[in-house]
Amino acid sequence: MPQIPIYVDSPLATKATRVFAKHHKELEEGAVLMRGLKSRHLHFTETREQSIALDRVQGFHIVIAASGMCDAGRIRHRLKNWLWRDEGTVLFTGFQAVGTLGRILQDGAKSVRIQGEEFAVRARIRSLDLYSGHADGTELRDWIKERLPIRHQLFLVHGEEAAMQGLAARLAGIVDAQNVLRPELDEGFVLTATGAQHLATPKLPRLPGEQVARLDWHNDASRLFLDINDALLSSLDEKARRVLIRRLQKALRNGEEVPTRPQ
Repeated sequence: MPQIPIYVDSPLATKATRVFAKHHKELEEGAVLMRGLKSRHLHFTETREQSIALDRVQGFHIVIAASGMCDAGRIRHRLKNWLWRDEGTVLFTGFQAVGTLGRILQDGAKSVRIQGEEFAVRARIRSLDLYSGHADGTELRDWIKERLPIRHQLFLVHGEEAAMQGLAARLAGIVDAQNVLRPELDEGFVLTATGAQHLATPKLPRLPGEQVARLDWHNDASRLFLDINDALLSSLDEKARRVLIRRLQKALRNGEEVPTRPQ
């Protein structure tokens, strides 16, 4: 590979890197890490101005930015600058939860809204599914086995439904199935010396179980705004755009359905 400029655009990542560098002798291949950190091609942004200046960098380069699911942090500014470019690549190196901008991009969105602006997605969207500091299903199962016997309940509370179902299946024969609990939103328990006691919850949960960790009306609204903008941009002339706007305004007043394209 050619020499590639790499920019770490995250104050927190910069601080964490200093900690790793300070204790590199305690790490596997710590010497290799230090050779990489001393490369003249590796750069760290400290200030807001340095981060903004990355938008003016020319030629092939790599920017490492946070947050991992694209819902906050400097990554959103990098996406605003690169998503609409054919020559760009967005490489996800961690899990993208349902409803996050990262997951929406990963699922193939053609356009997205970031900080109120619309951006076409022309960059390549790629993922690495093995680059994570979290334990996988086998490691979690082994961790639990080392703590046997489990006299009371085991709670599974983190992860999407399919992942928790998979972990529960891995625990078959290790933990009694009736002691593996997957609480729903707003369920409560008291942990006692004799086991977990379920709290009475007279109020209905804030969301039905099937809607937890799912796309909601905010996502539908974003999709609507994008559809309206697409319709306006694809209209043949100013008159057609005004016709569409009037139809939308009328629909809002009367509550009637309206087509996303002018007839």
